[in-house]
Amino acid sequence: MEPTDDLPPPKKNGLPTLKDVAAVAGVSYRTVSNVVNGHKYISDATRTSVEAAIRELGYRPQHAGRQLRSGRSKLLTFSVPFISHPYFAQLAHAVVTEAEKVDYDVVIDETRGLLERELRVAAGFRTILTDGILFSPLSIDLARFEAERGDTPLVLLGERFRSAKIDSVVVDNVQSSYDATTCLIEGGRRRLAFLGKVQAGTIGAAPADLRMRGFLQALEAHSLSADPAHIIEVSRWDQLHPDGDYSREEGYERTKELIPRISEVDGLVCANDLLAIGALRAFREARISVPDQIAVVGWDNTAEAAYAAPSLTTIAPDLGEIARLAVHALLRRLDHPDAVPKTDSVPYTLVQRESTGAPETSA
Repeated sequence: MEPTDDLPPPKKNGLPTLKDVAAVAGVSYRTVSNVVNGHKYISDATRTSVEAAIRELGYRPQHAGRQLRSGRSKLLTFSVPFISHPYFAQLAHAVVTEAEKVDYDVVIDETRGLLERELRVAAGFRTILTDGILFSPLSIDLARFEAERGDTPLVLLGERFRSAKIDSVVVDNVQSSYDATTCLIEGGRRRLAFLGKVQAGTIGAAPADLRMRGFLQALEAHSLSADPAHIIEVSRWDQLHPDGDYSREEGYERTKELIPRISEVDGLVCANDLLAIGALRAFREARISVPDQIAVVGWDNTAEAAYAAPSLTTIAPDLGEIARLAVHALLRRLDHPDAVPKTDSVPYTLVQRESTGAPETSA
């Protein structure tokens, strides 16, 4: 047994340290460090003694120092507006799954769409040791984002804005909404409404505007006109609505307002599934048959959509591909900091279900 350093006795309170293990094992703390880090040139007797002390004290090696020396924390941060939102919850699962494949853990950060929290993200945080950030912004604009931008590698998710200086992963909101609207038109619907317009200046307005643009383009392509009374605006976002403007409650309330004029409409395009599910509830209560009297389509393909009554036709972005492209864009940026930023576009499908007259299928 080698001589020990002049060490204090093991701690009575708190987590045991490397020096506590050394005191119990009767070796230097450098020897304990060598055992913990798997160095070869340690005698069997010393290794056995140190391992016994580790078990006795319940010592857990701290890897932060080793990670800092390697330049990597092996942590990614996934920063989203609302983790309670089914879309972001499902995407978080996909990101965690993808990160595991490359030996990374994921920290979830919820901004709640608050500007001050999104500014922390743009700056790269101050309190989170992270190798890179996957960021879905809601309130920050491009100018503010670029002004506050830190050095931490970051990938933008979604079409809130695009920057030529930042890697992005997007789903085509305009084309996907066009396809959803075309599905209703090809099903014989001619008097269409859009639920999900957002007031100018409201956070989250950019994706809403893009989906409404796709709706309007589809009407124009089929020589149909848009009645301004059938472009339904949701209330301004506030913290009483944990999912923002696009909640089930909003879908339900705004659709109840439409019901007295339901004879004017035979198709409803909703900007997301939560709005659509709220709308289905309102129609069900009013004994309005979906899809016989009105067809409904959503956007997100949340798990809830398949179990709605009736089941909901919806746009299904490939969440696994979003996660794969985003994680690998971060890794690429870590390995090649000077690489030219790029934008990856993710595929989507239109999943047709009962709400547009498709035959019932298993969830």
